Amino acid sequence: MRRVALGLCTATLLIAAPAFADTVKIVVPFAAGGPVDQLARILSNDLGAQLGADVIVEPKGGAGGAIGSETVARSAPDGRTLLLASMGSHIVSPALRAPSGYDPVKGFEPVILIGSVPSLLVVNPKLGVSSLKELIDKAKTQKMTYGSAGPGTTMNIAGELLNAAAGTKISHVPYRGAAPAITDLLGGHVDMLNADMPVLLPLVKGNTVKALALFGAERSPLLPDVPTTAELGLPSVVMESWYGVFLPAGVPPAARDKLEKALFAVLAVPSVKEKLAANGMHGTLGSEAFKARLPKDFAYWQDTIKKLEIVAE
Repeated sequence: MRRVALGLCTATLLIAAPAFADTVKIVVPFAAGGPVDQLARILSNDLGAQLGADVIVEPKGGAGGAIGSETVARSAPDGRTLLLASMGSHIVSPALRAPSGYDPVKGFEPVILIGSVPSLLVVNPKLGVSSLKELIDKAKTQKMTYGSAGPGTTMNIAGELLNAAAGTKISHVPYRGAAPAITDLLGGHVDMLNADMPVLLPLVKGNTVKALALFGAERSPLLPDVPTTAELGLPSVVMESWYGVFLPAGVPPAARDKLEKALFAVLAVPSVKEKLAANGMHGTLGSEAFKARLPKDFAYWQDTIKKLEIVAE
């Protein structure tokens, strides 16, 4: 009787166990401390509670996100290894340099688009311009520079989008990351740069830099007085970085659906909602809508990067 009771108890535990293993890993295809890593850590605690599992964050940077992405693409499709990708790592990087170790389209199962953040064009206040029109007029009469996190980054692409639409020739000054580019902007060594709004927001609020335009479709409630490029007559100058969760291709639909449901629950947690809203993130999409969007993004950015003649290092 004792053996029977133990057997029934064990069977009950197996039936009640979560579909995911005890440990779930979120792979971040960038170094620790960056915006994608920070987002992963915002999500991880509540995601663990939703899945009944320990969730760990593993930064795995390199090659514009390709190393971390390949790690997930090659992992077992059992729902235990997730990829938290950005538009830069998942769309832009493969468009610049096709990865050899994985297929960015066929190698993943989209789960959820967490949200998008617009980029912001800022200048050093000492430049003496207070609007995008003044900046463009000034750039047409004298040599000016913009900083970026390196060739082929979204900061570089945004700068060239502006050059192409405005008819300017603002020179690109690449750095080894956004931080040194911002440092040189503050020091007056470059005139302007464009970066994701959460990175620049504290500097704008502190009046350390001057915000001229949001490279998005609509104004942000965080900076309601800053106009969009569309409002200013440059509708093609849009750069919004998105962040999304992927599983390896071949994962069972039930595992994907369970993760999607868990992530939607996490995004509904008040503290998580508050943190994401404070970073200007918006536009969550479920798996089907995210999957439908991706081919359009791949096609658009491959074509745009080619037209702008942007190349990676």
